[in-house]
Amino acid sequence: MSKKQTLKILQDEAWLKPYANELETRYIRFKNSLSQLESHFGSILEFARIHEYYGIHFDKIRNGWIYREWAPEAKQLFFMGDFNDWNRYSHPMKKNHRGDWEIFLPYADYKTSFVHQGKVKVHVISSRHELDRIPAYIRRVIQDERSHDFAGQLWMPVESFAWTDHQFDPQKNLQQPIIYECHIGMAQEKEGVGTYVEFADTILPRIKAGGYNTIQMMAIMEHPYYGSFGYHVSNFFAPTSRFGTPEELKYLINKCHEMGISVIMDLVHSHAVKNVLEGLNEFDGSFDQYFHPGSKGYHEGWDSKLFNYGKFNVLQFLLSNIRYWLEEFHFDGFRWDGVTSMIYEHHGHVSFGDAGAYFGEGVDDEAVVYLQLANKLIHDFSAQALSIAEEVSGMPGLCRPQDDGGIGFDYRLGMGIPDFWIKTLKHKPDEHWDMFEMWHELTNRPKGEKTIAYAESHDQALVGDKSIAFWLMDKEMYFSMSKLQQSLVVDRGIALHKMIRMITITLGGEGYLNFIGNEFGHPEWVDFPREGNNWSYQYARRQWSLVDTEHLRYRDLDAWDKAMIALVNAYQICAAEPANQLFLDADKKILAYERGNLVFIHNWNISESIFGFELPVPSKGTYELVLNSDDKQFGGFERIAEKLTYPTDKNNKIHIYLPNRTSLVFKKV
Repeated sequence: MSKKQTLKILQDEAWLKPYANELETRYIRFKNSLSQLESHFGSILEFARIHEYYGIHFDKIRNGWIYREWAPEAKQLFFMGDFNDWNRYSHPMKKNHRGDWEIFLPYADYKTSFVHQGKVKVHVISSRHELDRIPAYIRRVIQDERSHDFAGQLWMPVESFAWTDHQFDPQKNLQQPIIYECHIGMAQEKEGVGTYVEFADTILPRIKAGGYNTIQMMAIMEHPYYGSFGYHVSNFFAPTSRFGTPEELKYLINKCHEMGISVIMDLVHSHAVKNVLEGLNEFDGSFDQYFHPGSKGYHEGWDSKLFNYGKFNVLQFLLSNIRYWLEEFHFDGFRWDGVTSMIYEHHGHVSFGDAGAYFGEGVDDEAVVYLQLANKLIHDFSAQALSIAEEVSGMPGLCRPQDDGGIGFDYRLGMGIPDFWIKTLKHKPDEHWDMFEMWHELTNRPKGEKTIAYAESHDQALVGDKSIAFWLMDKEMYFSMSKLQQSLVVDRGIALHKMIRMITITLGGEGYLNFIGNEFGHPEWVDFPREGNNWSYQYARRQWSLVDTEHLRYRDLDAWDKAMIALVNAYQICAAEPANQLFLDADKKILAYERGNLVFIHNWNISESIFGFELPVPSKGTYELVLNSDDKQFGGFERIAEKLTYPTDKNNKIHIYLPNRTSLVFKKV
């Protein structure tokens, strides 16, 4: 690569110059891989259509159904199901000219037996065992209520879903994603599994009213164990049947688009369930069909299998999976699970204090190329698609275009921010909170790369941990959340809950994420039915009645969240340039900054309110207060008079009353 062609990431980031060779090699690997795909298939979009070949399809020319499977090490495959009374050996499959297994079922012979909602499996004979398996590209999987056995289900409805979202344009949402992370099954108050339709009809209106413009759906890809939160995927092309039918998922997404809300999916390509009967593991009898063999193919921490991204058929399987979800279900993009685990063979379990840890030994080059190709595919499919990486190491160029030397994501999750808040709440009394550390943690992000900030996600709410509300108020949430009683613990918790969210959304990134219910301080943790809790749904639901009850203080937190997000949307705060610090006092616990033509000030002091506080502002003029966390409607003490104006003095400062544990927002009139 000539000097003239130096990657932009190297021009912008001087500290990466010692690693120029590694970055340039990374780019060349991507270009070579892309060139190979394009030379054989014309484009990466065409390469990512193998799901239209494998699996079960109706062949109009031959007038019948054809089922194909990639299983190179298998000795024999047999197709079986309701259509042949589950006879394991009556329908042998044959190898075609490509070496794939296939069978053809003429319509005339099977029109009454091979029908919509019929159940199917494939019997695989290998040198190691004979097993009944679920087809790898199956579009729907169901579980028998009595035997708990999983099987593929034919899904051939007479009428296809009628989309009405053609006018939806996600472009505005892409510039400032305000994300509502949610789980369809646990979104209802009932002790049971919620559905796609229930979510669309009862939860979507709440999300819309809250001002969120993007939904991040968890646990959509089929998974055998509900308690895995959807992260142990078994059937990559099947939307989970726990929540309803594929058409009902489309109904939900279509309704989101009609409301102007983008929908992204938690995409789990970082690993797969190790289950042999339900998933891909040892499908053809070998240990390395889809996954790496031996220890490299097993994630000890997750107890799951790891894909071999350098294998042609695996690459095509995963890229086609991406296209399938975008095309078939109109998803607007993905939040990628476990990117750190993917790009490092050590899965990120090392120190990243030295920049050399990002390159060379330990980096899975094939996984990096896969992610570069995947992001190329996503953005070729739709320029408005959103790709977000869950990545904790800080890999350089993660959210830069591939041609800049990057990996091509649009945003990274600011995973250090919730860690900072939980660490602060767990280990530091309020009077020891460090303003310099707070500023650093909320502003320290790579130049030219976008971050989704969040105070907490589902990770912080899982059993064994606590949500921020629970860290702040703990058992008092059971007894003292009524507006009709006083509690110093709850007063503190309400005040800090609002402030933590306000400073996170306005300072921490170029987008924002909230986990379902945390906007109003949902109590307790998240715990799915399991043997250890007697298969209870008590903690796998959302108690909306808490926020709907007028005399409970959850309602105040919800009102604050709505007002905060309305302000961020109105002034496009996250889309604005990074904040400019105006004032920091470590002793008094005060922090102020300007962003998006607004002035934000936070007084974290446990007791000291200041009369006549001199707040530096960016320019001369008259300012007014536009949002105040101490307002009564937000559960505050109403210590500031409304409708005052604040003219600047000769030193470009305004004089304000600054109550303790309060966040204030000013704008120039």
